[in-house]
Amino acid sequence: MNFSYYIAKRYLFSKTSNNAINIITIIASFGVIVGALALFIILSGFSGLRTFSYAMLDASDPDIKITATQGKSFLVTDAFSKVLDADASIAINSKVIEERVFLKYNNKEVIAFIKGVDRNFNQITQIDSVLDMGTWLDDRYLNTAVIGNGISYKLSLGVLNFGKPLEIYVPKPGVRFMTANNAFSKVNVQIVGTYSGTEDFANKYVFVNSLMARELLNFESNRITAMELKLVKDADADAVARRLQKQLGTAYQVKTKAQLNELYYKVINTENFVSYLIFTLIVIIALFNVIGAIIMMIIEKKSNLKTLFNLGVTIKEIKRIFVLQGFLLTFFGMLIGLSIGVVLVFLQQAFGWFKIVGEMPYPIEFRFSNLFIVIFTITILGFLASKIAGSRISKEFIDE
Repeated sequence: MNFSYYIAKRYLFSKTSNNAINIITIIASFGVIVGALALFIILSGFSGLRTFSYAMLDASDPDIKITATQGKSFLVTDAFSKVLDADASIAINSKVIEERVFLKYNNKEVIAFIKGVDRNFNQITQIDSVLDMGTWLDDRYLNTAVIGNGISYKLSLGVLNFGKPLEIYVPKPGVRFMTANNAFSKVNVQIVGTYSGTEDFANKYVFVNSLMARELLNFESNRITAMELKLVKDADADAVARRLQKQLGTAYQVKTKAQLNELYYKVINTENFVSYLIFTLIVIIALFNVIGAIIMMIIEKKSNLKTLFNLGVTIKEIKRIFVLQGFLLTFFGMLIGLSIGVVLVFLQQAFGWFKIVGEMPYPIEFRFSNLFIVIFTITILGFLASKIAGSRISKEFIDE
């Protein structure tokens, strides 16, 4: 092995008499460098995008959400409360009232959802972190609301727009003969804040005080549409959800944040995997240059190989020389590409040169797992490419 490694290293770092082989070797090295760099950058970019997306979900969704299996609402009974109070994994809970509503402002109309929340809600989610303008709800002022910037844009409605309030309409239940006057319950609110987030989230909710939502929907004091939970740090959400589902029974539906956003998670992970496959294909194409460079080196060194064979070096050892040469070529190219990639990732994190929109830098994240994925992928593919090139050597080829 030491003999094969020594010869392989000499062949790799020494120039050949054929200038074309030197150029092809340089091109092969450059291809591996660019492939490793691109693969690492794209994985780091998707890691940052995933973290950024999950952070937005932290602002919109709780760790666990409990809803009724049948119907839109349910009563918070003593038995229900005891189950939650007895679970040490639950840090805090918030009672939520949610219903589809009709919004009207200055002859502009939008369908959205009203979400009545209590004072615990901003501890359940990180909604405060995505407030663009204004403030969060204050219990002292019932007829106030916080809307998504998507709704704000559609209605041309800003914060503290005291000229005219936002009108919220909800159909009255149980009205047999509906007219324009008795078909809807109505409330007027002033906007005290706007929030951002995913497109669906920013276009969906009008947050109001739960007391006002309860009065608007004519709910009893203990009737809600959902119970949202914040778990203690390091709690296993899936395990807690299964435990609560078993204790509460089939009358309730218990879902984790991942289950609430199952499609969103699948799309992000699928995009990441497909991008990995695409850039791995680019690496494979680049490694064809390595195969070509090694085969040309074998042809160039044919007379030397015959000498080595006559001196007692076996065909297996000669093959190993070029397998190691191809592997070293791939390995050093990968190291250079990864080094450049790591530097670029940290520079983007520090200075944010590349923007998504406006002044928002593209989120990118350094992870050792991405580093290991690139090393594993290119090492394996580089070894296979070298084996393919080395298989050209045989006793008949040397004796020709």
